[in-house]
Amino acid sequence: MTSTYPKARRIRFRFGDPEPMSKYYAGGDIVFSHFIAGLSAGFPPGEESFIRSVRKFSDQITDPTLRKRVAGFIGQEAMHGQEHRRLNDQLAAMGYPVEWYDSPAAVERMRRIEQRLPALVHLASTAAAEHYTTVLAQRVLTRPEVQALAGDPEVRNLLNWHAFEEIEHKSVAFDVFRSVGGSEQVRIATMAVLLGLTFPLTLVALALSLRRDPYARQHPARLAREAYTLFRGPLFKGLAGELAQYLRPGFHPDDNDTTALLEQWKTELFGADGVLAEHMK
Repeated sequence: MTSTYPKARRIRFRFGDPEPMSKYYAGGDIVFSHFIAGLSAGFPPGEESFIRSVRKFSDQITDPTLRKRVAGFIGQEAMHGQEHRRLNDQLAAMGYPVEWYDSPAAVERMRRIEQRLPALVHLASTAAAEHYTTVLAQRVLTRPEVQALAGDPEVRNLLNWHAFEEIEHKSVAFDVFRSVGGSEQVRIATMAVLLGLTFPLTLVALALSLRRDPYARQHPARLAREAYTLFRGPLFKGLAGELAQYLRPGFHPDDNDTTALLEQWKTELFGADGVLAEHMK
């Protein structure tokens, strides 16, 4: 188990200030703009669900180091949800259908699903989802092509900050799951189900979002090209194999050493001349 404590950083982004965000803020790419909007829309209710899954077992966590790591995890996830919700407000004003995922009704649906799951399965889902976000986060922070795709500087700042902290707390939910008696069978089976659902649900959600966009509907050939570039490009190519590493018996998120990557981006984002130094509250 890692001894690193995730640090909850109070931060505030300036979406649309001083320059208004363009409709297709991801470098003019319609499909990638809708894809990022969908991710952002799902983050606040998702992060809140992750927090609840861990808190259900708070009284069973006896290791003081793990308790401190859990506190950092909760603080980071709460701040992620807050800032993505602010971006979601901006996206909604621009016509993106974020209310499908980030609205009181959507949050209530999430809670009802949780109530039907055994607590350990809910926690196992969080641990599996954290592997998803870690794999994507490493691609965001290590591939210049992905950095360039973000387009709008403040959206890029948000994604880089979020990615950095996802890597920082990548093993917290996993270690809580193990510490409260979660089995390898449940861990692996939960991820197998998520892997089977992820790609078709992503395609459906993206298609529905694009369908709600009048301009996008008028340019089907462009959408096809941009979709091909997205799913065959640096963010997704080879992704399934990296995600499937989680299915290996004995897997642990810390098997992949990200210490150097975190140090690099800690300086880049939060150093004296870091790009987010003025964003800290």
